[in-house]
Formats: sequence, C-alpha cells, structure tokens
Amino acid sequence: MHPVVILLIGVVIVVGGVLLFRLHAFLALVLGALAVGALTSSTVVRIYETEKRSTEIIQSTPFLGQWELFLDGSDFRATQQLIVIRPEPGGFIELGTAFISRIETVTLSDGAEVSQAIALTRAVEIAPRAGDLVATRTDLSAASKIANMTVGERVAAAFGTTCGKIGILIAMAAIIGKCLLDSGAADKIVRSALKVVGERGAPVAFAGSGFLLGIPVFFDTVFYLMMPLGKAMRMRTKRNYLLYILTIVAGGSMAHSLVPPTPGPLLVSEELGVDIGLMILGGTLVGLCSSAAAFLYASFMNKRYEVPLRESADFSLEDLENLAQQDESSLPPLLLSLAPIVLPVIFIAGYTIIKSLNVDLGPDLMAVAATLGNKNIALTIAAAIAMAMLIWKRRTNLKDLAASVQSALSSGGVIILITAAGGAFGGVLQQTGVATLIRDIPAGSYQVILILAFLITTAIRTAQGSATVAMITAVGVLGGFATGGLGCHPLYLALAIGCGSKPIAWMNDSGFWVICKMSGMTETEGLKYVTPMSILMGVTGLIATLIAATLFPMV
Repeated sequence: MHPVVILLIGVVIVVGGVLLFRLHAFLALVLGALAVGALTSSTVVRIYETEKRSTEIIQSTPFLGQWELFLDGSDFRATQQLIVIRPEPGGFIELGTAFISRIETVTLSDGAEVSQAIALTRAVEIAPRAGDLVATRTDLSAASKIANMTVGERVAAAFGTTCGKIGILIAMAAIIGKCLLDSGAADKIVRSALKVVGERGAPVAFAGSGFLLGIPVFFDTVFYLMMPLGKAMRMRTKRNYLLYILTIVAGGSMAHSLVPPTPGPLLVSEELGVDIGLMILGGTLVGLCSSAAAFLYASFMNKRYEVPLRESADFSLEDLENLAQQDESSLPPLLLSLAPIVLPVIFIAGYTIIKSLNVDLGPDLMAVAATLGNKNIALTIAAAIAMAMLIWKRRTNLKDLAASVQSALSSGGVIILITAAGGAFGGVLQQTGVATLIRDIPAGSYQVILILAFLITTAIRTAQGSATVAMITAVGVLGGFATGGLGCHPLYLALAIGCGSKPIAWMNDSGFWVICKMSGMTETEGLKYVTPMSILMGVTGLIATLIAATLFPMV
C-alpha cells in the first residue's frame, strides 16, 4: 500500500476518533499507530530502518584496483568495517565490504571545517557510486530485527522511546506548575509585573506574565490563574476588558506551542534532534514576535469593540473584589517565585551556548555545566525549589505536599501518555517510508518545506482542536525532513510546526471553551475576537521563522 494512503488512514483514525467519537487522545493515537503498523509490510519497515542507520556515499573514485568512498566522517572511526549496499525497488543489494582507511578534516569554501571519512573497498563485482549506502553489520541486523517485530512490539518500542525522552521532563514541569499555583508564586509574578508597568501597562504585564508562566504551566492553567486578575483589573479601570482577555491569550498560548518543557514543542524538538536549549531560545524569540503581533491586534480590537464584564460560574463579582484585596504579604518573594522558571532556562540554554561557542571552562567546570545543563537535572532542581517554596510559604506538611505532588503527577501522567502515544504514532508513520517522499522536493527548498509543515499542522489542529496532538501527529509525518533535503537547521522545522498548531481556534478546541467560559465571552464573541488572533499568531510566527531561516540557516 502506498505510504500516502497509509498516512491518510492513520490521520483519519486519530482525527476522527477525537472529533467524531470523542475518544481520549491517547486511545485515538494508539489506535492510529496500530492501524498504520498493521498496514506497513515488514519489507518496507526493513528498508526504512536500514536507510535510517546508513550513511550515503558522497563520492566514489577508483584507487589501485579498489574504490575510495568519501563519507561524512562524524560517525566513523579508523579501521571500522562497513557493508556497501545499493537501494533497489523492494530492498537492497550488497555490493561488498569496505573499511575506513583514514579520517580527515576538510575546510569548506565558507571556512567551516568538517570531518570526512575515506573508506577503501575490498574486491567488489559492482562498482559503488555516489548515492549508494554504507552501514555496519550490526546496524543491518538491528534493522532486520525491528522489521521482524510484531505490530504491537513496534508500537510499544516507539512508545517507550518517546516516554524515555520526555517522561521526566513533563512530570517535573507538572510539579513546578502545581507548586507555583499553590504557593502563590504565580500570583506574585503577575502582581509584580503589574506594579512595574502600572495600570496603563497592565496589558503588557498580562502578555509577558502569560508567556513566562506558559513555559512550565499548561495554557488552560495559565488562563485559569490570570483571568481573575484580568477581571479584577477591569473592575478597577471600568474599561479595556477585551484587551485584558486577548493579551493573556497572546502570551500563554504561544509559549504553549513553542517553548519546552511544554509537551508539544518538547516532543517535536526531541523527534527532530533539536537541542532543547536551542529550542527554548528559538521558540522564545519567535513566540515573542507572534505575541507582539497579537498584542497590536488586541489593542486595535479593543478600541473598536467592547466586551462587558459578566459573572461566570468560576468567579462571582464578589469573589473578584476579595481577590483584588488579597494581602500580598502572604505571597512568596519575587526572586524565589521566578527561580523555578528561570533557573532551568539559564542552565539548559547556558550550556547550549557554551557548546555552540566552543568555550573551554576546563574539565571540572565543563562537567558541572554539562550536569546542570542536562534537561532532566535542570527541571528536577527547579521542581525541588518549587516544592521547598510551597512548604516554606504555606507551612505545608509533608502529607499535604505529597497530595499536591500526587495531583500534579496525575495530570502530568495523562500528558505523558498522550505524548508518548503520539511518539508511537509518529514512529510507525515514519516506518511507512512517507519521509522518502521528500526526495521529490529539490534540496535546499526549505521555504516550501517550512510552509508545508505549517499547513499540515494547521489542518490537523483545525480538524481536531488540540495543539499538542496536532504537533505530535505532524512531526511523525514530517520527521524525515530533519535528516535530509531541508537546507536549514531542523530548529526552523520545529518552529514551523509549533506555529502551525495555533490556527484555527474554534469550538472543537478545549482552550477556546476555557477562554469563553472563564472570561464570560459568548461563543460568537470568541469566534469574532479569539479565532482571528490565533490565525494571526500562527502566520506571524511562520513569517518570523522563514526570515530567520533565510538570514541564519545554521547549516
């Protein structure tokens, strides 16, 4: 069966399961993965797994009755033995064996230095050529082993691989978010921002605080936290309620799609091999561009339209009065409140910068930097600080702390299941060979690829409503672009997918209903004000990504 047909069947099962049959996203993704795996033959799986583990021959020249094969030398060592294979319809043929004779450093025309391996063939009947592949016997055996697995084993293997990458991160992020809320630290961050900018700058404070809190806290939770403060501000100012609503959405929703450790961008960066620190930096810059455009849109709409402050089920007007009068002395200090958010970003991004600039701090300091810069360690330290803050400020005993952590892990566990199931779905999708279709796109046409990634993610998001499901489904389809023919760093592909998860927010999106019900907006008002802004944010982010990829391709 053609890989595109299998792809469409899998996407229909996932989207249809969520949208039509109201299945939980975890079940829909697992069912989609099982269906795709069952429709993919073992031969196709073997071809994909073999190509995945192979290295393409760049150049082949005759040498003393043998052939010199020029390869990317980053993954080889001297004297290593390789198998030379040639892709053929329905499989591969073995041309013979080769061994790495030497590894050289080559200076490119732009001054960059790359490692190049030169292999010498043993006696072969068919001359190798550029485009043929080399792989170790171990790699070929591993590819055959995976191809001979049952469908359930392949789905479970992809599920476990994804869970191993993101499980600890999501669990720690959930604990951080819960402790920030229970300790009052999140409230302190927002109030402090409002103090700095004043009443006139309240929209900026809401957008900035929403973006910052959206890094460790899920968007729905950020909106639950900040909307009462927006209502309280409306009661003080008697105006600008629409502006407050939209600026909260503008900040929190972009971090949700672009900045790890939020599950969507976290999985996308892992699947595409993008360093998490680089994803944090890139996602923050592109997200700020989108949030700025959304802020201008919110200001424009606020001058022309007005949304009245209505009572909602979550907060009466009397509750809002009490919230506005809450004693700030009961909240944690600002620096301590910011620590669980800022420290992991500093650790992870700092180590990424050190590596990219080739800064030599000495073996001892480099070991410390590598440890603190590890994403799992950084998030664990942040979670410990958040828990300690909750115990200190709320005088929480260990039993109550355990209850808070258990609550956080319960919600985080669901997210881990959904994300890992998405990884399983993406893994079996790639085994269909759908990624090889990129060979029809000219190498270096990254603008076309990034726009395509944006449109595919947008289509899935619009159809089934969840930004996270859209991202983890799309990266399964598009993952092959990261390893060849892209023409720019895979970071930009990850950002394009993240931006594509914004349009189009409407009735099938749980976040849409959270915004409407918490703010008191009607569905019509939500479609009129929130939906166009979601489109604007996504398109602005894509434009910023395309510009950055053009100016700084990083290849």
